[in-house]
Amino acid sequence: MIRRLVIFGGTGDLAGRYLLPGLAALHETGRLEPGFEVVCADRKGRDDEQFREWAAAQLDRYAPAASADTQRAILDAARYQQADIGDPAQVAEAIGGAGAVAVYLALPPALFSTAIRTLDAARLPSGSRLVFEKPFGEDLTSAQELNTLLADLVPEQAVFRVDHFLAMTTVQNLLGSRLANRVLESLWNSAHIAEVEIVWEETLTLEDRAGYYDQVGALEDMVQNHLLQLLCLVAMEPPITLSERDLRDRKVDVLRSIRTLTDDDIPRRTRRAWYTAGVIGDRHVPSYTDEPGVDPQRRTETFTEVRLAIGNWRWAGTDFVLRTGKALAADRKEVAIHFRPVPHMPFGHHGTAAPNVLRFGLEPENLTLALTAIGAAAGTLVPLSMNAAIPPPDLPAYGRLLLDVLLGNPALSIRGDEAEESWRVVTPIISAWSRDLVPLEDYPAGSAGPGTSHTPNRKDRRQ
Repeated sequence: MIRRLVIFGGTGDLAGRYLLPGLAALHETGRLEPGFEVVCADRKGRDDEQFREWAAAQLDRYAPAASADTQRAILDAARYQQADIGDPAQVAEAIGGAGAVAVYLALPPALFSTAIRTLDAARLPSGSRLVFEKPFGEDLTSAQELNTLLADLVPEQAVFRVDHFLAMTTVQNLLGSRLANRVLESLWNSAHIAEVEIVWEETLTLEDRAGYYDQVGALEDMVQNHLLQLLCLVAMEPPITLSERDLRDRKVDVLRSIRTLTDDDIPRRTRRAWYTAGVIGDRHVPSYTDEPGVDPQRRTETFTEVRLAIGNWRWAGTDFVLRTGKALAADRKEVAIHFRPVPHMPFGHHGTAAPNVLRFGLEPENLTLALTAIGAAAGTLVPLSMNAAIPPPDLPAYGRLLLDVLLGNPALSIRGDEAEESWRVVTPIISAWSRDLVPLEDYPAGSAGPGTSHTPNRKDRRQ
């Protein structure tokens, strides 16, 4: 296990909200070895006291369940280093020279290329590992260029393009429900499944992330990585094992099978919108364009829906709907499998029933199956719903990802060709939107989202 983690962007939101709490969870469960060290590096120039005050506040806020001993251990293991990611001498001082390190680039994608070149010039120790937050690159071309640079610095197995969605318990349960259940796997195809919804709708607004979010928008922030990764796990062929090679090979097969959207397809199969002023609960929310740090000229979407088709034997004829939005009326975070209706109902005028739905709740994590049963009166159909709560995991998603990095297990990270294929899927959409082939709609904050002209049954599916 690597015993030294260096975080560039080490006093940013990601480090404070997720990485330090993730390390606290590893310590709490006895997974950090003695002598572990974390270096938080950035350009701000904090002194030791300022850094410790900041780090303690993050642990208090985002890891409140951690014991006092754990919080003290993380604070003792952490130190601050001023370093500009473009300065090889400063970067070399931060990473040190005593053996392999894990370098976590909690930085904007625009800085990844500079970071790789600087780490090369700083003589990154042999055996080190590099961690990239999403999105990997800013488009297909930049992702390809980053992969070329990385190939000259470290082996592919030492590169962790992380996506914390893949470490969520529900994702593991999705695979388990499919691959360890003969009944479900026999139905897992277009003959039985009409549509798959992969949804991440939230009441949260920008939450002080305008500097990042306004540069990327909902499509690149969520669809290009998180939601496409979930699509891969739903749609992939059963792997031989869940090892790094077998799992990632099958995911790449899915991405390669997604039909490329043309300029004619995109107005029919994609939507984009941003929120206007409204009320969420007891909060008055300003328009997206009035949020601090937002440039209205960028026309950045806060809601998107993309309807994809997979061109292979298993999934021809099934729609995959990827939808995400901010500042909505309610949180809805799930993968919903909509089965086709039965071909004939013998119950006369009582024979109307909604198709069966299997829902994997992502947050909170649960599993729901909606079936149809016969009521007391002959031929009367009644809905039957079964809900299973999933026990909380012993590690949060970022704790699991950090453990994989420290142990050198890349199975749940994204391989280079996988990152490129994800960009291939969304690149035509980005291009069409830049030419205004799809109108930028709006929706009031606190509403269910923009109009439903492309999904007439959407209201029913949200029940």
